[in-house]
Amino acid sequence: MRLTNQEIVAPDLPESATWINFEPESIDDLLRVGPVLIEFWDFARVNSLRTLPYMEEWSRRYAGSGATVLGVHSPGFSFGRDEATVRAAIQRLGVTHPVLLDPEFEMWKTFGNRGWPARYLFGRNGYLKYVHYGEGDYDECELSIQEILRELDPEVELPALMEPLRPEDAPGVELPAQTADLALPDGADRLKVKGTWGSAEDYIESTKSGNRVSVRCDAGAAFAILSGEGVEYPGVHEVAIEGDKASVEAPGPGLRFHGFQFTPKV
Repeated sequence: MRLTNQEIVAPDLPESATWINFEPESIDDLLRVGPVLIEFWDFARVNSLRTLPYMEEWSRRYAGSGATVLGVHSPGFSFGRDEATVRAAIQRLGVTHPVLLDPEFEMWKTFGNRGWPARYLFGRNGYLKYVHYGEGDYDECELSIQEILRELDPEVELPALMEPLRPEDAPGVELPAQTADLALPDGADRLKVKGTWGSAEDYIESTKSGNRVSVRCDAGAAFAILSGEGVEYPGVHEVAIEGDKASVEAPGPGLRFHGFQFTPKV
């Protein structure tokens, strides 16, 4: 959503923050050069992963014209608070733009942020120009970037807007409602659990192989959020939908199940 309110200005970056890929001096230094796009994301959330290619491409396209793309990684799961785990995920996902680690949600609270992903675009003099929560609205976001760049340099040469990466990303597409995501511990009442699982802060842990968790769903695809033993990395893992259920079977003891996430049918 493009904004006309000229009273919301970019807050400064935390001085003690840990950065991956690059550490900017200050938000003011970046804004002297051009617009700054900030996205709150989490590598363990499917909708954050689906927006990442746009963020990466905008960074590649517009850095030479003065725009800066910054990620703020605010973890929704306990394993995402570990710096080494986040660094490994960023490398695995091929993220090259700067990412600020926000394990205590300091930046999140400063922005009054509402969820993942969330994009904030700041333009001339640091005023908030555009904001969007969730997936989609990619054309509007890129148009807003280009509008600010043209304000700074009317002669700047800019590319055509990105083509949608998925059919559901096209402007105006209306998608059917899908099953709501499930995260522990709040979503435990929706799960069907087979076998013995220990419980902890935001996960249940399998005690042996063959234990299962499942949930009824109506979605295009289903993903389990897993960590611990038996998975290559903590985070998002696609699982099959059989009939009207998505399920996970533990290959052995130590598998940690944090929740299910879904994408809509197309």
